[in-house]
Amino acid sequence: MMQQEPSFRELKDEADIAAALEEGRRLFAGSCDFVFGAQKLGQLPPQTLPEIAFAGRSNVGKSSLINALTGRKTLARASSEPGRTKQLNFFDLAHRLMLVDMPGYGFARAAKSVKEDWQEMMFDYLRGRPCLHRVVLLLDARVEMKVHDLDVMKLLDRAAVSFQVVLTKCDDVKPTALARKQAEVEAEIARHAAAFPYLSLTSSQTGQGIEALRAELAEFALS
Repeated sequence: MMQQEPSFRELKDEADIAAALEEGRRLFAGSCDFVFGAQKLGQLPPQTLPEIAFAGRSNVGKSSLINALTGRKTLARASSEPGRTKQLNFFDLAHRLMLVDMPGYGFARAAKSVKEDWQEMMFDYLRGRPCLHRVVLLLDARVEMKVHDLDVMKLLDRAAVSFQVVLTKCDDVKPTALARKQAEVEAEIARHAAAFPYLSLTSSQTGQGIEALRAELAEFALS
């Protein structure tokens, strides 16, 4: 599960940065096909590729981010009713990386049993999937962190799965408020052993941060 060294965030030479950005662009411009939707752990597809999973509260913009990364409009589709999607959706990216769209969490109207089932299934997936290299954890830049977000970070710590926090919808926040939000989230990240130390600021509408995130995730792809 070791990523290439140095990582994209550590690059200093402009030529190296440009090359990493181009590699990310090429990877995510490749074919990206839906493979399977698993509602139970026994339905998971074979572990043939490195996996990157995307997690976040319902309506955080997860589907929009996946679509922006892959340059598609309808690859990942948001449910019209928060909490309705309860399966792990697998997408084969250029036969080099598997993108996993996890069900949204924190949906207020869901029954307690559904919430408990989500946590149990997700924890079992996280700790029992050796090919899972990183979880991209999305937080909405416009709202405060919720108890559910902190609970998922703790769950990822317990599962010993590396996770990277990404702020979404940053275009909808004024610069001063965004700077405060960034400082708040970075302070929280520092409290978690499994957290990737760098925070990503993104907007699926404007493309902010998308190229850099592609380059970071491309480090896990098969050569």
